Amino acid sequence: MRINKKKFIYLISPNKIYPQFYQDFKKVLKTGKIGLFQLRLKKYPLKQKIVIGKKIQKICKKNRVKFIINDDPILSKKLNADGCHLGQKDMSIIEARKIVGNKIIGITCHNSIHLAKSAIKRKADYIAFGAFFLTKTKRVKYKATTNILHKIKKLTKIPIVAIGGINISNYKKLLLNNVNLLAISSYVWNNKKYKPYKTIEKIK
Repeated sequence: MRINKKKFIYLISPNKIYPQFYQDFKKVLKTGKIGLFQLRLKKYPLKQKIVIGKKIQKICKKNRVKFIINDDPILSKKLNADGCHLGQKDMSIIEARKIVGNKIIGITCHNSIHLAKSAIKRKADYIAFGAFFLTKTKRVKYKATTNILHKIKKLTKIPIVAIGGINISNYKKLLLNNVNLLAISSYVWNNKKYKPYKTIEKIK
């Protein structure tokens, strides 16, 4: 998977699709900084995810942003998305590959070199590490440090995604330490100070 250096943000959807979301989403993508967008809706029924996914996909295509589905290769195939993201408790990458074919598959590796090696061996398209900082999106079980980034960079050239509590005051540290993509969610969607597109504009 090739990364456009200007598009270094991997945006993850809010937990809830609010009424103003689609307008905000269009403005956010127009900043030109989003490389991938992940639909991550844990509490929605499948039918609703399909309706939402189709709308999001159109906006992503228009802005040349890769559209990724969290946890669900079958939904990814149904929507003809650009790929899917798998956690360690989800379907194996080998099984997922049978469903999505030659699309993007990303793997969560927490803070583990062992999990990263396994993902690389199974030809993941990117590997994600975190949480690097405290996050409100989900409970932090695994804490990653920049030390792991240096070790991984020696093992592989596939893109590295950093997850967890990334914001305006800490993102540069990650970019300076071999991270290719910054996975951001609550800092954009739940920011009390700035609108979503303004938040993205401030991350340069």
